[in-house]
Amino acid sequence: MQITVLGYYGGYPDHGVGTSAYLVTSGDYHLLMDCGSGALLALEASGSPFDLDAVLLTHYHHDHIADLGVLQYYYQLHSGPKKVTPLPIYGHTKDPLNFAQLTFGAFTQGVGYTADSTLTLGPLTLTFLETVHPVPAFAVRVTERATGQVLVNTSDTRAFAGLAPFAAGCDLLMADTNFLAAKQPPMWHLTSTQAGELAKAAGAKRLLLTHLPQEVDLGQLAAEAQAATGAIPVQLAQPRLVLDLIND
Repeated sequence: MQITVLGYYGGYPDHGVGTSAYLVTSGDYHLLMDCGSGALLALEASGSPFDLDAVLLTHYHHDHIADLGVLQYYYQLHSGPKKVTPLPIYGHTKDPLNFAQLTFGAFTQGVGYTADSTLTLGPLTLTFLETVHPVPAFAVRVTERATGQVLVNTSDTRAFAGLAPFAAGCDLLMADTNFLAAKQPPMWHLTSTQAGELAKAAGAKRLLLTHLPQEVDLGQLAAEAQAATGAIPVQLAQPRLVLDLIND
């Protein structure tokens, strides 16, 4: 299983880099996890958007779905063979208005999930945990069945006790790391130290800091997270970064 970072900023794009969007690949199966600003251009740069098998949305904040509408237009207007028709877009059902927009004519089809769902998507199995955020949002645990490799994406969340058990033993933890350690409440995202502590408590093999802030020293952010993880390697999200869960 591989993950390619297409965008990693929280809130808004900056310095030519978009917001949350990640391509998860297992063999020839391609899952787009979140579809933030710039996701479609990044997909075009790395391959054809028509190669997608599915889209998974963790929640409906704009920095996670900004390019969803233009992806739907691409499926409507762009010529060429599509791998899947209609393209399934998985989204939670706690926001009926936003969920309804996932279905677009004959081109995309909304498919609902809840905290209790287990989804079988090609070679992958997905389970969910509702996080603590101003709108319903879900962490996702992705297991590649053939290898047992596990990717966990916290989605947007503040720290809470349920995150570590959900992420237990994962090969890669993608943590919403929007603040330096000194950030004071209220906050709806993890600090650098909280992300590191989560990785350590979960026994994660690696920590990827993502949903990054635009106006913070990212070197300091990474150093604070590394101090909290101990020996667990910490990495900052980068444009088009490709991580192989088996070989890296």
